[in-house]
Amino acid sequence: CTVIFTRLATRDLHKPISILFCNLAVSDLFTSFSGFWISMLFITNPDITIFGSQDMLAPYALYTTSILSTIYNLVSIGIERYLAVAESMRTRFRVARSHSIAVAFISWVLAFFLGCLPLMGWNCLHADRNISVLYSPFCVNYLIFIAVPSVVLAFVVPLFTYLRIIIILRKRKLRMQACGQATGTYKSAETQVARTSISIWLLALVSYAPFFAGVIFDAANQLCHADLYPGVYIFRNCTAMLITITCLGNPVLYTLKLRTLGAKLKALRCPSASRARACAV
Repeated sequence: CTVIFTRLATRDLHKPISILFCNLAVSDLFTSFSGFWISMLFITNPDITIFGSQDMLAPYALYTTSILSTIYNLVSIGIERYLAVAESMRTRFRVARSHSIAVAFISWVLAFFLGCLPLMGWNCLHADRNISVLYSPFCVNYLIFIAVPSVVLAFVVPLFTYLRIIIILRKRKLRMQACGQATGTYKSAETQVARTSISIWLLALVSYAPFFAGVIFDAANQLCHADLYPGVYIFRNCTAMLITITCLGNPVLYTLKLRTLGAKLKALRCPSASRARACAV
């Protein structure tokens, strides 16, 4: 919420990448909200989160939608950063605010469509075969249909975009060194992008890889709920906690540094002297 507030209230942050950052914060907010909803259902009635029921379809669908939206936003941010760095190439493409708004809208439409498929009938409420033992009443084939392309998208596209960014910055630095010009800016940018990309990979690996492993385990083992209780369900809850931690890490990685974020909030809370005089008039 802090990221959304600062992005919307600060005029100098109204940029194409800022729209994607704000959209990512909205996705993280939905992930946290849906995770809290599932947690409350687990506290009040643990059996329905283990054996599945009609009441679990809506929170699981919202949870899936928010996770898909987060993944699409991360991919969009990587592509936007690549286009911004490579804009001086011969076939350049400058990203405008309208493009970012369109990407955000399309990502939410696609996420809602895929995430709400169980609400439209692709579930195993009245079927014992192909039912997921970790995320009942979801079907195993639906989880595979959602998880495999999303994980591949989340890992392959950022790998290509951020590696290309580092390669472009290094080539420009070497070109400037050959001309005898200063390369401090490109060296700093290359270091910052490398650190950010490594952080992205570590955060995505820690958060989404266990969830993907759980889906593969769910598909490979045709066991009943009693055979998996309670160890596997503890692992399922831990994967949900890791995804929630990702929602806390994304604002630090993709938006403002903590010190800069504090300065922006302080500027919003304490207006400048000129603004105060204008308000007094």
